[in-house]
Amino acid sequence: MNVTKVGMVALVTASIAAGTGRASAQLNDTETWASHLSNTYQVVPNVTYHTANNRENKVDLYLPSGVEGPVPVLMYIHGGGWRAGSKESSVLRLLPWLEKGWAVVNVQYRLAAVSLAPAAVEDCLCALRWVIRNAEQYNIDTDRIVVTGNSAGAHLALTTGMIPASAGLDRECPGPEELSVAAIINWYGITNVGDLLDGENMKTYAVTWMGSVPNRLEIAARVSPMTYVRTGLPPILTIHGDADPTVPYQHGVRLHEELAKFDVQNELHTVPGGGHGGFNREETIAIFETIDRFLTKHGLADPPRRRTSGE
Repeated sequence: MNVTKVGMVALVTASIAAGTGRASAQLNDTETWASHLSNTYQVVPNVTYHTANNRENKVDLYLPSGVEGPVPVLMYIHGGGWRAGSKESSVLRLLPWLEKGWAVVNVQYRLAAVSLAPAAVEDCLCALRWVIRNAEQYNIDTDRIVVTGNSAGAHLALTTGMIPASAGLDRECPGPEELSVAAIINWYGITNVGDLLDGENMKTYAVTWMGSVPNRLEIAARVSPMTYVRTGLPPILTIHGDADPTVPYQHGVRLHEELAKFDVQNELHTVPGGGHGGFNREETIAIFETIDRFLTKHGLADPPRRRTSGE
């Protein structure tokens, strides 16, 4: 066989090998899950849960299909300083929870341009009441509601899970349901709103949300999670970077310390040198490992059981 023929045989052999490699290539676990996601979840968008100021507040629902029994649900509240952001812009934050097989309720609420404080707090309490009231329709386990959010959304997650009925902030959507959650995951949320209205920690977004009403400090206290620290609260996990320029790290530290005084089960996961979110890959993986341990510790980690084809 001459050199030319040898070269041609080598080329053909290499092509066949390459083709065989492509044909036998397999998706990795993440690609396999993502490719089948539309068959395992249904999306119910823009369901009105509450109307205020002639505005319909809506939620998007992500519901696992083919599961047995009520499923745990993550109630997610977006950030944006109470004046910006949207539920749609936060969809990628929901993916880890869809991978767990949980239901997700993605919440919209009134921003400052529509209504000042305490409107957003009222809305999120109404969203929780709606979830509880409609749990049977959407196959949701009311004993496994976890509420979370980022920044201002984390503040609203805290108020949603901490504010008692005696505060009267759920009066726009009255009902017999007891508003309670199984746990709160607080991603660098504001815990003392009044701290951000004046002085060295003054933040424009907080001033905008309060407006110029003369009793703004009273309102700020009424919507601050720190006001409602007491015994009997659900477990709380706080995630905060110690170099956060937007929400002072001390907000997370002080909440952690006060909760401990009342024997509330809580953890503070500090990201050394971390800013206001935007954590790197390693930091984010460490956070979700902490979340998984937190859920396991409090009996919330078991995924929904999927029905087999014969069931």
